Amino acid sequence: MSSYKEGQVHQLMEKFEAEGFTADDITKLGQYKDLDKIKQVLDGYAEIIPFSHVVDCDVAPEILSDWQKEEHFKMGKLKLENRDGKLYANGQEVIRFLSKKQKDGKTIEGCELRLELASKSTLNACILDYLLKHPELIPEEWKKGLTYFWGTIFRVSGGGLCVAYLHWNGLWWHWKYNWLDNGWGGHGPAACLGK
Repeated sequence: MSSYKEGQVHQLMEKFEAEGFTADDITKLGQYKDLDKIKQVLDGYAEIIPFSHVVDCDVAPEILSDWQKEEHFKMGKLKLENRDGKLYANGQEVIRFLSKKQKDGKTIEGCELRLELASKSTLNACILDYLLKHPELIPEEWKKGLTYFWGTIFRVSGGGLCVAYLHWNGLWWHWKYNWLDNGWGGHGPAACLGK
């Protein structure tokens, strides 16, 4: 039998709910093997140090904030890091994917490419926002060409659809966008999570 009073448990559950904990989070907490370390934090013997580069990919991106989001694939929180000159998100390498129809001088129409990318884990524009603020994370090889963030597709007031991209102009990183009804060649890979 538990030594906790019903009121204490209720107070704790209300606080968990107020902080956005889900039922799954409570289950994970109950199964957490190092729960004694959380008690050390409560007792003042340890501290929690968050990862330095965590991006909330569920919020609306900052770029083109006044444009409608036709699609915005929520990805939860991703921890970014640059290891050995490559970008990683939650431990998975971020690759720059090109369709076969973008290689060897060929082009593909943006709407067709969008359908092909639907099966990939394309990164959304929240990552683009974050990389612009933290260019030290961007791989050197990304200076060649453009890197598109297909996880967010914007719609302008006139109805056209576009995707934002990251670009090195020779001096600094910046972003622009391309229309889906344009042809997409080898200069425009999509940022995706690798396997």
